[in-house]
Amino acid sequence: MKKFLALVLSATLALGLAFSFSACGSGENTITVGATSAPHAEILEVVKDDLKEQGYNLDIKVYADYAQLNPALVDGDLDANYFQHITYLNDYNKANNTELVSAADIHYEPFGLWGKNISAADYSASGFSKTGRKIFVPNDTTNQTRALLLLQQEGFITLPEGASPTDELSLLSIVDKKGNDIVEVAAALVPSQLLGGNDGTLAVVNGNYALEGGLPEDNTTTALAYESSTGIIAQLYVNVIAVRKEDKDSPKIQALVAAVKSQKVLDFIETKYKGSVQALFTV
Repeated sequence: MKKFLALVLSATLALGLAFSFSACGSGENTITVGATSAPHAEILEVVKDDLKEQGYNLDIKVYADYAQLNPALVDGDLDANYFQHITYLNDYNKANNTELVSAADIHYEPFGLWGKNISAADYSASGFSKTGRKIFVPNDTTNQTRALLLLQQEGFITLPEGASPTDELSLLSIVDKKGNDIVEVAAALVPSQLLGGNDGTLAVVNGNYALEGGLPEDNTTTALAYESSTGIIAQLYVNVIAVRKEDKDSPKIQALVAAVKSQKVLDFIETKYKGSVQALFTV
């Protein structure tokens, strides 16, 4: 009987040790990344098999509420997140006394000027009126600043001399609306307001909300104008893979970064998004 109990105890201990080892190994070889659905999670899906070949399981957790992603990273529920631009990350750190950092600059989502039943040919025609338009813009400070600068770039409004992306511009900053009705709504609702508006209505839309909000993906042919990826705006709003400071140089974060900054991902972004998402890395 004693021998039997000894055998049972030994077997139980062995199983426990095996389970603990297995669980530990699973954690070390899993990279858990939080992301918003488009384009971030779609881009991450591209590299799953590549990471698997290196011995890593990429676990992509899609969040509907992006505000949860940085707290989840701080709390250790995620190894990394991929949803935000560098300005948002810096502002979050300042407001919350945290030390999240960028492990890599990946892409930029230019703001686009979209029109309800306005073709690119009509927009570029000499007779196209840039007065008396209803134009939807995002209502938050960062996005509204970018929207107003794009509207000035395209001749729909006039802003104070020297207005720049680092300013906190609002509708009150507009010197001359040129007869246009500028309407602010939540950034995520701008596409639906455009689609539900009258013919000739315009809207300035974030790249990700254009993708998620039912607007066509081919931004180079259906957006009437958009920001350049070569200026200061692209530097301020580059989307990054964010991690905890102490994990930036860990093997699995470096493996994740290398997989994403690849020719495969470059080709996917160019083919899939056709300008509405622009890679800011080279291979």
